[in-house]
Amino acid sequence: MNYWQYTLRTEPETAEILLAYLESAPFDTFEETTEGLHAYLPDQEGAQQTVEDLLAGLQQDFPFAWEKTFIPAQNWNEVWESNFQPVVVRDFCAVRADFHDPIEGVQFELHIQPRMAFGTGHHETTWMCMSAMEALPIQDASLLDYGCGTGILAILASKLGARHIEAVDIEEESWRNTIDNCAANAVDNVVARCGTIEAVQGTAFDGILANINRNVILDSLPRLAQLTRPGGWLLASGFMPADEDVVTQTAAANGFAVQSVEQRGYWLCIHFVRR
Repeated sequence: MNYWQYTLRTEPETAEILLAYLESAPFDTFEETTEGLHAYLPDQEGAQQTVEDLLAGLQQDFPFAWEKTFIPAQNWNEVWESNFQPVVVRDFCAVRADFHDPIEGVQFELHIQPRMAFGTGHHETTWMCMSAMEALPIQDASLLDYGCGTGILAILASKLGARHIEAVDIEEESWRNTIDNCAANAVDNVVARCGTIEAVQGTAFDGILANINRNVILDSLPRLAQLTRPGGWLLASGFMPADEDVVTQTAAANGFAVQSVEQRGYWLCIHFVRR
């Protein structure tokens, strides 16, 4: 598929805010850069007008400039590999692609081959989720990775001793990527499914990992509560501090109590327990 790369140039804090607004647009992939943000749009009819109207509206409230570049399909892998960066969480774990050098001095090193159907620009959210997993009761647990993307969190959960993980993503490419990445990491206890939350077949999970975005989490909380056993936990990330109240209040209305809130950059990660 052909893509349009939208380059947004602005300060880092503004780029974080713009990223939150742009998640609802038809972009497939986001990458944070030293100058701001790259957003990748499939070359489909009407998509450019939709996002450019959105960008024009955002420019009324935020200082940034943008330009776009056409990327033929045959050049995508080169562009993607040049942008994807490893994620390192202290001496606990690291995530890298095959084209990166090995990362020494960590307990777990995960090998991920990213693809273009989803973004890995949310390094703060991924980092916080992986960091929190070090202290969560994952050994022998039955888990759901909701919005699994590359399968990073499901694979780490397996390495931490989870008994069984169900991984679900609405993107077919994410589903296939999760299967491939599990194989590359010698993980055989992850069942990947393609679909919405209705595709989940397990029940009474000990824990749920949900690194998605504000709107999906809010819409899914009633069902996530049904899928979590009493006393089980939910680790949710992908939203900003301004969203904390609405997320925690909606979670409370569905039986989740806040255990801790972490912030990294302009993103939050909240650990809930099901009452």
